[in-house]
Amino acid sequence: MNRNKGFVVLEDGTVFSGIRLGTSGTVSGEIVFNTSMTGYQEILTDPSYAGELVTFTYPLIGNYGTNNVDWESKKVFTQGIIVKDAAFNPCNHRMKYSLEEFLLENGVVGLTEVDTRGITLHLRDKGTLRAMISNDGTDLEVLQEQVKTVPPLSDQDQVKNVSTQNPYILPGGEKRIVVMDYGVKNNTLRILQESGCTVIVLPANSSIDEIIGYKPDGVLLSNGPGDPKAVSYALEPIRKIMEKRIPMFGICMGHQLMAMAAGANTYKLPFGHRGGNHPVKDIRSGKVFITSQNHGYAVDYKGLPDNFDVTHTNLHDQTIEGISHKEYNCSSVQYHPEASPGPKESRYLFDRFLEQLIY
Repeated sequence: MNRNKGFVVLEDGTVFSGIRLGTSGTVSGEIVFNTSMTGYQEILTDPSYAGELVTFTYPLIGNYGTNNVDWESKKVFTQGIIVKDAAFNPCNHRMKYSLEEFLLENGVVGLTEVDTRGITLHLRDKGTLRAMISNDGTDLEVLQEQVKTVPPLSDQDQVKNVSTQNPYILPGGEKRIVVMDYGVKNNTLRILQESGCTVIVLPANSSIDEIIGYKPDGVLLSNGPGDPKAVSYALEPIRKIMEKRIPMFGICMGHQLMAMAAGANTYKLPFGHRGGNHPVKDIRSGKVFITSQNHGYAVDYKGLPDNFDVTHTNLHDQTIEGISHKEYNCSSVQYHPEASPGPKESRYLFDRFLEQLIY
């Protein structure tokens, strides 16, 4: 099959070449890398990747195709995909479509035969950069000028683009959990339902009166994309939930927003944590868990109030991976215990949260 040549162009002028994968076009965003060996369909449909161009460090992507089950949201939110070696003839008993067919069906621009190792090393050295992927014949010099105008992700509220616009209810049982949708993943909702909970999913900008109106036994603050400081409208409702002593659990973006609502600060990591192999230590038990992560920001130790304990730390860089209120049933983790994709070791956190629910 004849394929257009294309380019990955970074804001610092660095260029990587490849050939077309998926839809023909030009897209822009922040370029990041993910170290997962599997789970590319879940990654592509994870709302937390909104505004980002994803480079896969594992060289073989698409080997087992895609299916109609492993969706983590209603559509693909990833801006574009970059791989070393795409599989065009996959084989798996669950497969419905190849990666190529999936990308074409969902209008995703990509490149294959790219030096993804080179991109990863460059980002580890320079930090996350604005970038463009083009495979439609756009002139390289034009791309090198356009990439300078790509807006930084920190200037955008991506949560408003991925959150539900209207509340909806998923039946599951007597326990009532309000989920604040900052970009929630389907598997989080499935776990809550399977645990005997009726799940009420609310828009990210819902007021405390709207939240309380559903008489929740607990509140879950979901994962989501971008800079938590762009989601400042979520902080006051979270503070009110704390004051009302409603059990609350935060995941990723929800973790950062809970910390900010308590008075802490967040900062941007050099190149983020993205992959299914990040070691996290549970300080209380001393156990180390291999976790699934996808975030570019972290909670700062400085400013974390005295009424919160740090419960988990990242063994790669010692960043905060979990916090817990000393008095209220409020806790959060920076990683993804719903494990889609990733290891299932941390699902116990859902059980711990559900044990704290108001009855």
